[in-house]
Amino acid sequence: MRRVVITGMGAVTPLGNNVKDTWEAVKAGKCGIALTTHFDTTAFNVKYSAEVKNFNASDYMDSKDARKMARFSQYAVAAAGMALEDAGIKGNADILNETPIYLGVGIGGFEVTEDSCIRYYKSEFKRVPPMTIPQLIPNEAAGNIAMQFGIHGTAHTVATACSSGTDAIGDALDQIRSGRADVCLAGGAESTINGYAVLSFDVLQALSKKWADDPSKACRPFDKDRDGFTMGEGSAILILEEYEHAKARGAKIYAELAGYGGTTDGYHLTAPNPDGVQGSRAMTLAMKDAGVKPEDIQYYNAHGTSTHLNDSGETTMIKKAFGEAAKNLHISSTKSMTGHCLGATGAIEAMLSVLAINDSFVPPTINLDNQDIEGGCDLNYTPNKGIEMNIDCAMSATFGFGGHNGVVVLKKVKD
Repeated sequence: MRRVVITGMGAVTPLGNNVKDTWEAVKAGKCGIALTTHFDTTAFNVKYSAEVKNFNASDYMDSKDARKMARFSQYAVAAAGMALEDAGIKGNADILNETPIYLGVGIGGFEVTEDSCIRYYKSEFKRVPPMTIPQLIPNEAAGNIAMQFGIHGTAHTVATACSSGTDAIGDALDQIRSGRADVCLAGGAESTINGYAVLSFDVLQALSKKWADDPSKACRPFDKDRDGFTMGEGSAILILEEYEHAKARGAKIYAELAGYGGTTDGYHLTAPNPDGVQGSRAMTLAMKDAGVKPEDIQYYNAHGTSTHLNDSGETTMIKKAFGEAAKNLHISSTKSMTGHCLGATGAIEAMLSVLAINDSFVPPTINLDNQDIEGGCDLNYTPNKGIEMNIDCAMSATFGFGGHNGVVVLKKVKD
């Protein structure tokens, strides 16, 4: 089976507009959650979110092109440009002509949907902005990446809710293993911080809302005082490459993408199955695909949304998949710092797991002040301060509405 490695990364996140700044903020335990500025929250219960900050699209693309894109597409194009440059293949027509794109997008241009519907009703059903459809549909991010950078392989968009980014990376892994491609661009993008989206999640009782006086405390996975997830946004893009192809061109190699596993609960539209069977099976499938055992994995980047159902349910999944090895596993939820970036979250967290391996550092779960042991959250979630330790193998897991479970395993590269 052909080995697949990661040779480039780019990111726009609530913690920084590149990989370096994002990782430094994670290591320092900084929080990207603050009072929302994308829209007026006066009439809303939820006042805060994890927004991308100080992002100027014209720093990454022509301003005329940027005006034709929704925010999620702008973030994706910016992250893709950084990843291609990092991998040393930006502008390499010989490679990019055959490079596929696999991008996870859970929702798409929701701020465009909201604005267009308002204009539609105010005009008494006579007008909508002319770029409505080209901006809002989820596949437009991949399309814009292809147009901006001259990429001509297939451009596929994966929509599996919060597992979208992870599943896109898994699909790209299979593309390279099969021999259909030597290089793939894979990741996720999302930006749904607007009134329509926030209210839609709020009526499901999914969002945190009681920390308006100190939003940095809002996302507290595995803590007794957690009260829901906090909306985030952003994009992360990974350049995946067949190992021998990467070595032949002298590419920098960050880590090996060793395995992927996916399952579906078939249980509920929004809630995970409390028995954790299918989530744990996705973990087991990923380990089998990677050729590793539970005791081989030192770090687990949790989905860790800060909701009561997810955090206790995910702990159950970990125990089922890892058995006795769960007691020695170092776990953290980086969503405590980035918020929940929906379709982008799996890509962002896979990137952070790669950096954890490279930097021998387990990120913290911040705001974990009163661990909910009585509620079943009784493992080591690396509370409040990260730790330095060797990491040879890491797992990153995501679970989405509709019962989607996606898991990747990453390893330190050894010849």
